[in-house]
Amino acid sequence: MAHFVIIGAGECGARAVFALRQKGFDGDITLVGSEPHAPYERPPLSKAGLAGKADPKFVAAKDAYEAGRIRLLTGMTASGLDTAAHTVALSDGSELAYDRLLLATGASARAFPNAAGASSRIRSLRTYHDAVTLRAALQPGKRLAVIGGGFIGLEVAATARQLGADVIIVEGLERVLKRAVPEDIARHIAERHRAEGVDLRCGVSIESLAEQDGKAVIRLSCDEVIEADLALVGIGARPNTALAEAAGIVIDNGIAVDDRLRTSAPDIFAAGDCCSFPLALYGGRRVRLESWRNAQEQGVLAAANMLGADEPVSAVPWFWSDQYDMTLQISGLADGAVTHLRRDLAEGAFILFHLDAEGRLLAASGIGLGNAVARDIRLAEMLIAARAHPDPAALTASNVKLKTLLAA
Repeated sequence: MAHFVIIGAGECGARAVFALRQKGFDGDITLVGSEPHAPYERPPLSKAGLAGKADPKFVAAKDAYEAGRIRLLTGMTASGLDTAAHTVALSDGSELAYDRLLLATGASARAFPNAAGASSRIRSLRTYHDAVTLRAALQPGKRLAVIGGGFIGLEVAATARQLGADVIIVEGLERVLKRAVPEDIARHIAERHRAEGVDLRCGVSIESLAEQDGKAVIRLSCDEVIEADLALVGIGARPNTALAEAAGIVIDNGIAVDDRLRTSAPDIFAAGDCCSFPLALYGGRRVRLESWRNAQEQGVLAAANMLGADEPVSAVPWFWSDQYDMTLQISGLADGAVTHLRRDLAEGAFILFHLDAEGRLLAASGIGLGNAVARDIRLAEMLIAARAHPDPAALTASNVKLKTLLAA
C-alpha cells in the first residue's frame, strides 16, 4: 500500500492530508509537525490569540485525524531526506519510507541582524507559543516596541493598543507597508494608528537592539535610545528550505517547484510559504506567497497532483489584514501597473484598481470598516482571473456595479 508523507503540520499540510482522503486516496498518510499542537490557523495569532481570547483555532478536531486514518506526529522534525532511497529521517531517530512526499515546511521569522543574541525581551510572532509569550507585555502600563511596519507589526500594534499597552513602531522605510500596498492605503492605515495613540516613526534606522537591565533597548542611528518592556521584531519571514537544500533540491527564493508544485526531485512536491512557483496569470513570473488562503489552496492542489491530477496553479493571489475595526484586502499582484484608479465606497471605504499599460486589471486593493470592501474585491478577483480590460470610467463610478463589468 502506498505511503504519502507530509512534512509540516501547518495550514497547508493539514489541508493536504484531508484532501488526499477526500479525493479517494486509501493508502497510508503520515503528517509530521514540529509543534506540540495539532495543526492550527496562524492569522488569529496577531489578533484574538495574542489578546488571550482564544486557544489555537485548529484546522480540524484531533479525532478527525484518527477518523481519517492519518498518522499525526507532533513535536517532531525531519532531520534528513534521501531522495534516491525515498526516506525521511526524523528527530527521534526513526525513518519513514515514502512513495510521495510533500514539503509544507512554511517560513520562519527573520531575526534582527544586530540583535545581541537570544532574549526574552526581544521576540517574534510565528507560533501559538510566541503569542502566549507576548501576552504578558500587552497590558496597561507596559510599552511595546515594534520593529517593522509590515502586516505582522501593524496587527500586533493594533491589538496591543486595544489592550491598553503603549506602542512605538520603528520602520526603516519612508512609510509602512512599502512593498505591500499603495501609498493611499498605507497613509490611511498610518493615520488610524496615530489616532489610536501609536508613536509611529518611519524612515528611521536602527543601530543596535539588545536586552539591558530587563528592558529591550533600541539605539537609533541618530543616537536616540528607545526602551521598552518588549520588542517585537516583524521584519518579514524566510522560507524553511534547509531540509530540501541539504537533499539537493533546487532552491530559488524558496523550494523551487513547477506550476504543478513538483520539485526537482522525483515524487516530491512542495506547497505554501516554503515554495516559489511560476504563475501563468502574470506571464509565468516566479513568486512566493505568504498567505493563509495560498496555504489552503496549494495544500489541496498538491494533494490532487500527488494523486496524478496534473492541475496547474491558477488561483489569483489574495491577502488580507485586520487592524482595529478596519479590514484591508488585496487581490492580484500590482507589479507592472501604470494606472491606479480609485473607487469610493460608503463610510470612507475605497478600492484602488491597478492596470497595466494595455488596460488589463492586474490587482485591486481595498480598505474599509468590517467587510465593506469584501464583495467588490471578490468581483475584482474574478476580473483579474479573466484577464479583463475593464472600462476605467466604470471602475471609478460608484454607481456602476462591478458585476456588470464581469458580465461584459
